[in-house]
Amino acid sequence: MATLNTQVIALTGLNPTYAAATGGGDKCAVGDRNFLHVKNGGGSPVTVTLTASAVVRGQAVSNVTVSVPASGERMIGPLNEDLLKNQTDGLCAIGYSGVTTVTVASLRI
Repeated sequence: MATLNTQVIALTGLNPTYAAATGGGDKCAVGDRNFLHVKNGGGSPVTVTLTASAVVRGQAVSNVTVSVPASGERMIGPLNEDLLKNQTDGLCAIGYSGVTTVTVASLRI
């Protein structure tokens, strides 16, 4: 599991760097201005799963799942702390149903 470096969007512009999605999943920083940009270069859709860590009235909140279409991309966020922050490492855990030709960037505006 790799930890993605969060890149900050600036007024002067940002040319983001994308990392290959890791088969065992990735992690990234959380925050109300943080989000993921996932690109799927493959011929089949890929499901991205963000592991929820929140509990409401004793009930675990469901994980967040987003379908990224074949040859498509999705912006996912904001990655709110109260929903996605893992209590052990303070990061959001990200899983992928497939990683071939999938790239991802952790961004903050």
